[in-house]
Amino acid sequence: MPIVRNLGRAASQLLQSSGCGCGISVVPVRCIGVSPRQVASDASFHSVTFAESDHPRVLITGGLGQLGVGLAKLLRKRFGKNNVILSDIRKPADNVFYSGPFIFADILDYKNLREIVVNNRITWLFHYSALLSAVGEANVPLARAVNITGLHNVLDIAAEHNLRLFVPSTIGAFGPTSPRDPTPDLCIQRPRTIYGVSKVHAELMGEYYHYRYGLDFRCLRYPGIISADSQPGGGTTDYAVQIFHDAIKSGKFKCYLKPDTRLPMMYIDDCLKATLEVMEAPAESLTMRTYNINAMSFSPEELAQEVQKYVPELQVTYSVDQVKQAIADSWPMNFDDSNARRDWGWKHDYDLPELVTTMFSYLGSDSRIAQAN
Repeated sequence: MPIVRNLGRAASQLLQSSGCGCGISVVPVRCIGVSPRQVASDASFHSVTFAESDHPRVLITGGLGQLGVGLAKLLRKRFGKNNVILSDIRKPADNVFYSGPFIFADILDYKNLREIVVNNRITWLFHYSALLSAVGEANVPLARAVNITGLHNVLDIAAEHNLRLFVPSTIGAFGPTSPRDPTPDLCIQRPRTIYGVSKVHAELMGEYYHYRYGLDFRCLRYPGIISADSQPGGGTTDYAVQIFHDAIKSGKFKCYLKPDTRLPMMYIDDCLKATLEVMEAPAESLTMRTYNINAMSFSPEELAQEVQKYVPELQVTYSVDQVKQAIADSWPMNFDDSNARRDWGWKHDYDLPELVTTMFSYLGSDSRIAQAN
């Protein structure tokens, strides 16, 4: 099967990458196809539900991406270290491996994933395995396998074993015909990237499984996520992370988007807080399966001006990447997240000034930043 061999080689080449919006976890392809089973409407399986135990038993797929490690840390603090299992197909760093349970899990290996859920009595599953926007466009067959086939496996297993399932979505789920400022929860969605198409697919499939099988599916559309403890890699919004590293290392930053390209953004702590809050929200408080969440909206130029308050000599130039610019131009400029704020009390903590201060505090300061402070 040439396509399987080609995808396997492509996966190996991408294993060294890491990634905005959502964390990237690149999964080697061993088979491409539908799930080996269908969810029977009268299926009866035993599983430990949240109501039957003091804490949920959690599995995080694609856990070595931008969000998984931070989410595991937050959940372990709340539910206990041994109740949260981090998984990926890559070797974790020592500090991650020794911080709590870690196992190998390939979302394209249905049997193995099902065994993990059964043997560890999983009750909550956070599905973070995905290829991001720019990386996905570079390898559409691999993105289709990971983002869509992998999702089907997770949906079937979650429905079979009565799991509470969280799948992140993204600003990339909207397209150029969507209202952009602000973008509501419900509107036209016609994305033009395989990443965006796969996320719309995930939203609709999750909602279908909820109404068809009673699956407790929950989804948040993340804006661009900014964090200091992961390197940028593949996301259209990753410039908002790169600028901090470049400001400290060289004092020079080249941006691949136009200076006035406005996109919704969020600091990682707010993102993880929102994820936990929506998972803990009473089912009766949720009026929809997928919610927008937002914190701030800014352009590269506005971010650079805020960064220059700490590094006045920072030199910013613009060299537009036409692929990433086209993607950004099709995305929302601002999110309407009023439904999340009303239904389950969502409220962000970080605006742009707090974001910049926190990033520099985390990354460390040299004399220039210390003097500015």
